[in-house]
Amino acid sequence: MNLPVLAGTLSTVLFAAGMLPMLVKAARTKDLASYSLGNLLLTNVANAVHSVYVFNLPAGPIWVLHLAYLLASALMLAWWLRYRDDGQDSPTGQRSEGSAITIPSDTKGELP
Repeated sequence: MNLPVLAGTLSTVLFAAGMLPMLVKAARTKDLASYSLGNLLLTNVANAVHSVYVFNLPAGPIWVLHLAYLLASALMLAWWLRYRDDGQDSPTGQRSEGSAITIPSDTKGELP
């Protein structure tokens, strides 16, 4: 194995290992509130366009790395869409069912 292929293989393993904690945490907590829909959409579009270039290169570590990016970004977008309203609306984790009007208790039924 020559040095460029070895470097590509090692970097692929390191990048994939770096993405793994993010994916595991997102899958476990289903909390993707800190992720931007715009960023996730642009990342997926960019990965799709970049695929035209990558898959015209000879097969090698770059294919594996790009497939890892494709999978990770697609999963994050799918999870963001799936879990965006899954009980994340309130600090207690309970989904709010529309807006409620709270009447202060000191009014004792008096209307203004």
